[in-house]
Amino acid sequence: MPKIKDIPKVDRPREKIEKYGPGKLNDAELLAILLRTGTKDCNVLKLSQKILKKFPKEKILSASIDDLKNIHGLGKVKAVEILACLELGRRILKDKKSALILSPKDVWENCKDIRDHKKEHFVIFYLDTRNQEIEREIISVGILNSNLVHPREVFEPAIKHTAAQIILAHNHPSGNPEPSDDDVAITKRLMEAGKILGIEVLDHVIVSRNAYCSLKEKCVI
Repeated sequence: MPKIKDIPKVDRPREKIEKYGPGKLNDAELLAILLRTGTKDCNVLKLSQKILKKFPKEKILSASIDDLKNIHGLGKVKAVEILACLELGRRILKDKKSALILSPKDVWENCKDIRDHKKEHFVIFYLDTRNQEIEREIISVGILNSNLVHPREVFEPAIKHTAAQIILAHNHPSGNPEPSDDDVAITKRLMEAGKILGIEVLDHVIVSRNAYCSLKEKCVI
C-alpha cells in the first residue's frame, strides 16, 4: 500500500487544495485532509474511502463516536474530530438563509447596495435549480460595455459555484432603468455563452433608486 508521500505531489490532497481550492477535491480527499494520517497498512486516502463506503453521503451525519471508532484505523480522537466538523457544518447550513430569487422585484430588493451608486455596477446572482441564491458577485464597475463584461468573468464563478442558472443586474446612475442598445447586446452575448455551458441566463434587471426594468418582461431578450 503506497504512502501519501509516495503519491505524486499533484495528486496529494493538501497540495491540491492549496493549488485549486476545496471545490476541486472529492469527498475522500477532503476527509483525508481532516484525518491527516492513515495506518501502517492503509494510507489516509484509502482510510477515507473506507469510511465513506461504510457511511455514504448523509449517513455519516448520523454516525456516533462508537460507529466511527469501530472502523479500523480510527481512534477516539479522530472520531471526535470528524463529528465536531460535521456538527459545525450542520449548524452553519442551518443558520444560512438563502435568498429565493423569483422576480425582477426580488432582484431590485437585493440590489439596495448599488442602486444609488454614481458608477454602474454589474452584478451576477448565481442560483441553484430552485432559484435559491448561491452567491452574488459584482463583476465590474464602470460604464457597461462588451469589453468590460466578458463571458469568462461571468461564467467562471458560475462553474466554481456549480450554479444552474444566473440573473444579471446592474444599476443606471441616471435613475432611468430603461435598457440601452449596449445593455441588450451584452445580455444576448451572455445568453449565447450560457447556452454553450448549460447555464441559463434567466433575466437581466436594470435597477435605479425607485424603479427597475426586466429585459425579459420587456421582451427584448
